[in-house]
This record gives sequence, structure tokens and C-alpha cells, in this order.
Amino acid sequence: MEAPPFSSSCSSSPLSSTARILSSSSSSSSSLLFRRNSFSKTHYSAKFKSPRNLSVRASGDSVVTLLDYGAGNVRSVRNAIRYLGFDIKDVQTPEDILKADRLVFPGVGAFAAAMDVLNKNGMAEALCSYIEKDRPFLGICLGLQLLFESSEENGPVNGLGLIPGVVGRFDSSNGFRVPHIGWNALHIKNNSEILDDIGNRHVYFVHSYRAMPSDDNKEWISSTCNYGDNFIASIRRGNVHAVQFHPEKSGDVGLSILRRFLYPKSTTTKKPTEGKASKLAKRVIACLDVRANDKGDLVVTKGDQYDVREHTEENEVRNLGKPVELAGQYYIDGADEVSFLNITGFRDFPLGDLPMLQVLRYTSENVFVPLTVGGGIRDFTDANGRHYTSLEVASEYFRSGADKISIGSDAVYAAEEYLRTGVKTGKTSLEQISRVYGNQAVVVSIDPRRVYLKNPNDVEFKAVKLKNPGPNGEEYAWYQCTVNGGREGRPIGAYELAKAVEELGAGEILLNCIDCDGQGKGFDIDLIKLISDAVSIPVIASSGAGAVEHFTEVFTKTNASAALAAGIFHRKEVPVQSVKEHLLQEGIEVRI
Repeated sequence: MEAPPFSSSCSSSPLSSTARILSSSSSSSSSLLFRRNSFSKTHYSAKFKSPRNLSVRASGDSVVTLLDYGAGNVRSVRNAIRYLGFDIKDVQTPEDILKADRLVFPGVGAFAAAMDVLNKNGMAEALCSYIEKDRPFLGICLGLQLLFESSEENGPVNGLGLIPGVVGRFDSSNGFRVPHIGWNALHIKNNSEILDDIGNRHVYFVHSYRAMPSDDNKEWISSTCNYGDNFIASIRRGNVHAVQFHPEKSGDVGLSILRRFLYPKSTTTKKPTEGKASKLAKRVIACLDVRANDKGDLVVTKGDQYDVREHTEENEVRNLGKPVELAGQYYIDGADEVSFLNITGFRDFPLGDLPMLQVLRYTSENVFVPLTVGGGIRDFTDANGRHYTSLEVASEYFRSGADKISIGSDAVYAAEEYLRTGVKTGKTSLEQISRVYGNQAVVVSIDPRRVYLKNPNDVEFKAVKLKNPGPNGEEYAWYQCTVNGGREGRPIGAYELAKAVEELGAGEILLNCIDCDGQGKGFDIDLIKLISDAVSIPVIASSGAGAVEHFTEVFTKTNASAALAAGIFHRKEVPVQSVKEHLLQEGIEVRI
């Protein structure tokens, strides 16, 4: 079917400073692979075997052309395409776009940076030409937004101009948290084609900007999603498709969407079980604390108030399993995200930690939900005097399969400096990474401990009245932030830190509590309510889960968007599916 004529504005523009940063970080992170021998020998020795991929390889002429302009996690899209049996050809020149039989554009990062790269390389014009000819095209996330006339993100910035409309930021003033992160429902229109097998189930979104329906673009819209307002979740005209959500991160449902695009004439696709998705679901996240044991093997461990060693004569590191295998099992069990924390990353050079990067690469081959990684994301100078920026470190994590990175100690130092001076330097890890990859890709992990008070006015930090009094009958506490794996307290409270990092560019907060860690007595409701009420970005509750009822409590008594657990999942005390079944029984929407 021939699509109606398009009207586009594919004009060239000079490479902006943001794109120069992007190009620099991408080339740097690629070249990092060739600098391994120059790293100080701080990484652990470990052997990994990639999980067996059960997909069937396609015939030699089944090739997908992938437009990867060098930002964010495109590895997951590659893995999903290969999992479905297709080979991949990377775009090297504009001619590669024009010759493609099928083109997938998984745009990741900031709108302006992406447009500048496309214009600089002559690919914007080729993209317009390809789409105008109604060739098979699938845009993902930013790959959808770039089709519109312009974006307000760091703008206005001109887009490809193929679809009428302006991409604007979500409005957080109505109580909806921005970024929009998590599993939400679609409202599908007729003739959506690639969405035919969704079965009213959730798909995964992570974005701060969206395009809105209008009379001018209504003929393009194949589905919408409600988050404060109805925004465009997908478009379709002829063979041209684009989605705001991430099919490569939407589990089996997402794979069915990709399969429909890759096999448009297939009639053998088995439809997923019909769901009851109606709104943004609460997320259940499995966390894997990863470190080397005393034998040098990379293992999943779990602390008791951050102490990961067994209380035995050997005093060995607690070993709860292998990270790649456990992550794969949690994906099968229904975890909405998997989070890796490299708990020795604060003292070792993370890019010298080859095993951790391999864990990400192997996990992303068969786990099609979001992956977060944290630990050691900061500026670093190696033993040879080579300086690496936090942006380079994050870039390597993204290229290895991470969807989000989690910053801990470095965020504390940045927040302290910002609160002291009131100046955003643009040089902190938070600011650099969020500027290039978008704030939805940056999580700040807060590790506070309670400091009990008789009187809330005894400190300059925000204190709360406790539900349960302290050991000496104290009715109040403030939450002191720590760094270096909880080893060092800092002169800043969790409330002050959360407010500061939101302003500096964090898109999500992972809220731990040292006092509750490993205790199994429930989340610190006082702390989580304090922070989730103070910020407009999503908050993940962590530390203390010991029963399914604890998840219900944190979702009903606070504004947490997600809840994370580790030990109870690793030890199989409480399965992920049991948590979700209980939440459903209590009327809390979750992905099934």
C-alpha cells in the first residue's frame, strides 16, 4: 500500500555541543574496549558462559538494518532481533538506509543530540526519503519523537517534520511523576497491525517528553496511553511504524510486537494471555548485589545492614547464586526490572571490571525487561594517568546492556556542592549523563541511616515524627546520607539530597535504608513517605521486605512507584509471583 505524500523538514544544521559530547563519549567508550590492557589490574578473574539462546536463526536474506547513532542501550534491541531469528546490518552511510529492506531506529537519549548527529552524517535526509517511500520502518522511543516537527526538549529543536505536532514535556504539576517510568496500558485503535497480539497487557515506557494527539496527526495514531493526559503511544501509516514504549524491554508482549513487524505476513503467532491492563502498574524489582568472593568468583550476595559476610569462622562472602542465571530466572518469574549493584565499585575502577560488563552483556541476551546497574560511576584516573569521565564510564555500561545507571556516592558529593554554592556546574556525573542520555536513564541511590532525636529542631536537616519510637523513646529522626557502601556518614539528609539531585538531573530515586537492610521487618515507611512526597520523580522503595504484605503496605501508605527486594527472592522465601498475586488481590495494579 502506497502511503500518502509526506511533508518533511529534513534540513541540515551544525553539530551542537551536546552532540559533540555524545559523539565524543561514544567513540571513547568504543575505544575503551581496546584499552583494557592499560587498566590497573583491579578487576576480578571470572569465567562466564553466555546462556543458550533458544531462538531459531533466520535464513541469510532475513536481515534487519539497524540505525544506531551511538547513544544509550541499543544492545537490547539487537539481542531481541537476533532472538527472533534475524541478522543485523548496521547503518554506516546514508546509502545503507536507502537500501534497507527493513529499518529499525531505536533512538535513545536527548532529541537535540540525536538530530544533530543525523544531520551531520547526512542521515536525516536519507531517513525522510526512506519513510516517504513507505518502506518498512520501526522507530522506538526517540525514534518516534524525531518524526515530529519539533521538540521542546532543550529547544525548540526541529525534528524530521514527517508528522504534524510538537513533542513536549509531561506536566508534573497535576501530581504525575516525571519521567513516566514503568509498565502502562495502551488504548489501541483499528489497523494497528504490529499491536494485534498485545492482548490488553502492559508495555514498558521510560520518557519525559511525549507527542499529543491532534486533528492534524490523528490519521497517524495507532494507539494512545494515559498518563495525566492521553499521549501518542504509537503511530502507523502503511509500512511505517513507531512506538513511544520499548518493545525490547516489554517481555513477551514486546517480543510479539517486534515479531509482527519482522514477520508482517505471519499468521502463526501465538497470542499472549489476555490481560487487564488499565493504567500505570506498580513495579516489583529484583536486586542483585554483585561482588567477587574470596576465591575471585563473581557472585550475588546480600548484606545484613550492609555486612555481606557470613558470621562464621571463615567469614566468607555470602554466596546466593550466579548473577546471569539469577537474573534470567527473575525475568521468567515476572520481575518488572532487574537491578545489578556492583557493591565494590566505589573502590575499584568499573571499566577495569570486565566480569561485571560481561554480566550485563550476557544477561541482556535473554532478559527483555529493563536492566539497571550501579557502582563506581564517577570520574576516574587509572594507574597510567589516563583520565576517564563519569560519562565515559556510564557510556560503557549502556553499551554493555544497561538501560539505566545508578549513581551513589558521587551524587552525594554533587548535591553537597550544589547546596553549598547554588550553582549547577554542568560537570557533575548527574548533569553530564542526564544531558546526553536523558534524566530517565539516571537513578540516584540514597543510602541513609536513622539518627534519632528528642527534638526535631536539634538539627538543620528535615526530621520526621516516627511511627515507632527510637531505642530510648525518641519520637523523631533525621536520615543521614552515607557514602562508600554505608561506611561514611555525610553532613546531608536524605530529604535534602533527594531535592537536590532532582534539580541536578536525576530521573528516579532508589531509596535504601541501612537500619532496615536485611531485617525482613518491612520497608521504612516514614522515610519513603518523606521522600516520595518531597519529589516529583519516581521513587523506588528498598530495604526491609520480608513478606508480601510489606509490598502492599509501602504502595498503600506512600507514593512509591516501585518496590525492590533481594534476599527474600534469592533465598526463595517469597517468590516474585507471590508478591504480584497478593498485590492484585489487594486491588493494586501490577503487570502479569
